[in-house]
Amino acid sequence: MGPKIEAKSWNPALEQSIFKIWEDNNLYIFSDTFTEKKPFVIDTPPPYPSGRPWHIGAAAHYAQIDMIARTARMKGYNVMFPIGIDRNGLPVEIYTEKKYKIQMRKMDRAKFLELCSHALDDLEKEMILIMKSMGMSCNFKDYYRTDSNEFRTLTQSTFIDLWKQGLVYIANRPNNYCPDCGTTIADQEIVYKDIPTKLVYINFMLKASDNRTITIATTRPELLFACQAVIVNPQDERYKELQGKTAILPLFSREIPILPHHSVKPEFGSGAVMVCSYGDQNDVNLFRELRLQEIVAFNENGLTTLEAGPYSNLNPQKARIRIIEDLKKAGVVEKEENILHRTPLCERSMNPIEIIPLQDYYIKQLEYIPQLKKLAMQLNFHPPMHRQILLNWLDSVAIDWPISRRRFYGTEIPIWYCNNCKTPNLPEAGKYYRPWKENPPFQRCHKCSSTEFTGEDRTFDTWMDSSITPLFITKYGRDKSLHCHLYPTQIRPQAKDIIRTWLYYTILRCFQLTDKLPWSDAWIMGYGADEKGEKMSKSKGNVIDPYPIVHHYGADTMRFWSASEANLGYDFRCSEQRIAGAKNFLSKLWNIGRFLSSFEVILEMPEQRLAMSDRWILAELSKLVIICNKGYNDFNFFIPANAIRDFTWNLFAAHYIELVKGRVYDLKNETGQYSATFALHRCYSTILLLLAPICPFITEKLWTTIYSQGTIHLQELPSAEQYYHLGNDLTRYTRPITDFNSMVWNKKKETISKETGRPLSLKDSIGVAIPVELQVFKEDLTAMHNIEK
Repeated sequence: MGPKIEAKSWNPALEQSIFKIWEDNNLYIFSDTFTEKKPFVIDTPPPYPSGRPWHIGAAAHYAQIDMIARTARMKGYNVMFPIGIDRNGLPVEIYTEKKYKIQMRKMDRAKFLELCSHALDDLEKEMILIMKSMGMSCNFKDYYRTDSNEFRTLTQSTFIDLWKQGLVYIANRPNNYCPDCGTTIADQEIVYKDIPTKLVYINFMLKASDNRTITIATTRPELLFACQAVIVNPQDERYKELQGKTAILPLFSREIPILPHHSVKPEFGSGAVMVCSYGDQNDVNLFRELRLQEIVAFNENGLTTLEAGPYSNLNPQKARIRIIEDLKKAGVVEKEENILHRTPLCERSMNPIEIIPLQDYYIKQLEYIPQLKKLAMQLNFHPPMHRQILLNWLDSVAIDWPISRRRFYGTEIPIWYCNNCKTPNLPEAGKYYRPWKENPPFQRCHKCSSTEFTGEDRTFDTWMDSSITPLFITKYGRDKSLHCHLYPTQIRPQAKDIIRTWLYYTILRCFQLTDKLPWSDAWIMGYGADEKGEKMSKSKGNVIDPYPIVHHYGADTMRFWSASEANLGYDFRCSEQRIAGAKNFLSKLWNIGRFLSSFEVILEMPEQRLAMSDRWILAELSKLVIICNKGYNDFNFFIPANAIRDFTWNLFAAHYIELVKGRVYDLKNETGQYSATFALHRCYSTILLLLAPICPFITEKLWTTIYSQGTIHLQELPSAEQYYHLGNDLTRYTRPITDFNSMVWNKKKETISKETGRPLSLKDSIGVAIPVELQVFKEDLTAMHNIEK
């Protein structure tokens, strides 16, 4: 009979129609009834739509998250694969300002929020379109938004719960502040970059010392007016006699002490350092330790305060220039050096931050660090090496988490302040509150019974929302029985660069609220890099847009490239050439399927009736199943992708199919033909099943065309127990068979035919001796190579 598959090549255009069939049949919707299947809940990262939503590295990341879901379904789990869109916080505001050419703080807040809520709609639609085109099997019919009333209600409710537990407090303390963003930011939102700057050496006069001076070296001369001490290393012989003496601030003529402190590095600069409020986090620590009186250097607009005297109301750059000019005029600048300075930047604006004292709300985290370290050891990391990123971060946490932000588009802090006694009053949990525009849902202050209130106008740090995703998707606080059934969830897949933010904050918040880890496993992917190995980023301009790639090559090509290129946890290189190379394997897979679709499907056969060649390939197939399951069990798709390609291309197609072609067409040898046909289909159907989580479209088409047993994605993933226990004793023949075949093929290329004067073709007969150890394959080898008898 003719082949069931007539098309000579795989057409990626079929992917859209296949996806529509899945969607129309609700193939991947989680059943929220309590079925016999165990739940498998994926705490999927809610992507943020900003400009073109993803580069190819991010698309590869989400494609592999889909592979986790598809693998779990084929293992018999009831898979909850939610998808959310992250629409909160500063990025939304920045995008809205650019899109509409407006400034947030110069317009009505309600009108600005309305623009924000619509600004990302088109980008969101595009993001959903890309996810569908990639074959993602998540719940698109019920995707959530982090700016929805429902989501924000839960954020506020969890805050109210923490408040009642005494885990929230308000304090005025030095905090990281981004003048460009106009808000407090957490340590996790800071990135460091080496920036060229000047190290300025300034001579401070010593009090009553006959014109003696001490030279300090600083990268922040603009903070001179906020200096409250000079420190030197107690072991530095140059300054031992100056410890405890007094210096005079140049330009400001204020007296400050010279104090010993072990933090000073004698080899840096002059070995004498200003302590200002606040040049860096070390200054913050020193002010506390040395009990110095802070001077506020910058206001919330990022300008110098009145304390700067003639240098007030200047940004840091202008203040620096003016102060250095006047120091030079005063003759106290000894020298300047050009250096690279490790500068803290806001990860959003990428501009230098300042540290200024502000009143903010804090969630307690320091007291939880010992417990969080224990939880970090209980969490299964894939790969285990990335646990260390979390442990390193836990070791570096120095203050409680500041959660209030001076922004507009975010979840509002649900607090009203009593106008009489200024006491914060909180509502009951369970509703979404907007205190800046709504009256409180209560009549009297709980402390003084006053009836006049002012609503809080600040919002939460966006991580307050993002950190509750495992609670939101399991209906925490809304459906107790379902939440208990689904929580803790199974897996958090995410990139390694947000371990210190998203993963950390989620563990902290969920543990505070539930006393449990939010998931059993954390799956951590590396970065997508360009051909030079540099991390892809829009700012570098080295990104590849995934949409045209998927449109041109197909989702399966992109997905197979992702799986075969990216070893779990490691960075991987991206290029169109590498992606195009993955298409060759799918073409090979299709061609094999087209060939096999001509033969009757035989999927069962007693082991004792199998020919030796068929027993050998099934032993290799059993080994492949074991290898693939090892990869799938660890959610490392690099292992099955490469094992499947190697087996399919280099063993099954190159050697086995050629070995049994003669027998599969031999109608006179019914037993041999039947055995070969069975082994061919057994191998190929298994290859399709093993590959289905990685390449869902082509495997679905081939499966339903050749084997017609319903969708492949609800079939059972093969396990070694389902296969003949043929043992590794038969795989010992693999190397001798492939070596012998290669030897014969090479010999034919090197042998000149007497009739044609050209090298022998692979079909020509040849006289070679079959090795003794391969005599059990003699019949098939003779037919394969046309060996002269």
